Amino acid sequence: MQTWEDFLKHPIARIGVLGICDDQNSSFKHGPASAPPLIRAAYNSDSSNYWSENGTDLEAAHYLVDAGDITPQLGEAMVSDIENAVHKILTAGLLPICFGGDHAVTYPIIRAVSAHHKRISILHFDAHPDLYDNFNGNPYSHASPFARIMESGLVERLVQIGIRTMSGHQREQANRFGVEVIEMKNWRDDILLKFDTPVYISFDMDALDPAFAPGVSHWEPGGFSVRQVLHIIQNLNMPLAGADIVEFNPLSEAPITSMVAAKIFKEIASKMVETLPRRKKNAGIFNS
Repeated sequence: MQTWEDFLKHPIARIGVLGICDDQNSSFKHGPASAPPLIRAAYNSDSSNYWSENGTDLEAAHYLVDAGDITPQLGEAMVSDIENAVHKILTAGLLPICFGGDHAVTYPIIRAVSAHHKRISILHFDAHPDLYDNFNGNPYSHASPFARIMESGLVERLVQIGIRTMSGHQREQANRFGVEVIEMKNWRDDILLKFDTPVYISFDMDALDPAFAPGVSHWEPGGFSVRQVLHIIQNLNMPLAGADIVEFNPLSEAPITSMVAAKIFKEIASKMVETLPRRKKNAGIFNS
């Protein structure tokens, strides 16, 4: 990946990669704050290469610029820093891919992304709906970001897949906000997800069955395989407006899950490249 300084001299990159080293809103195990450097290391590992499955060499074409990591802060200061950092990426004409961090980081990311789009939808991969009005008294918990997003009217649609922990309260929240939930027990591999707006992918690593990604805080058996996830991403019908990959916890287990996260990152990035519109400098990416 290019550094940000190199990008400013030669602005040819199309995707900005941002690390968000924050897990202060985790409810069970801390650890996701240390994930971003490990995902980068796995991406650059000689164990694999930079080619995606659609034949894109992400490094040869210099598609990626590394926007670095956000210095951790407490409370609202961190929320503001995340939103501002993503806004900086977007105003540079780049599409953001963010490495978390816990899932609480998605709310400020979407606050920035939605400001650059008239219409946007979220495709949310997760074992959990993360729709609690507040969790353990914390409305900004990693179990609550999509409640904040939906009550703020930041997106047109929220489609959740991989879900296998729906509580009664979260079912009520899904109905309240019109969230489209495909629980894992109802998933079929012939389902093709259709959107009519640009799509933001929020990918929680525990959407995967823990056999494929044991390095998470909340083990929930019965999830997606890596191949199922890649098939879904590769067959999306609309351009991607951004993405986050969150809840990788290297304190639970590191090497296997970091490589899986890097693989998902590569395929999301190559899908972005495949559907890139013409960049509009200082005006975001999409007008629709």
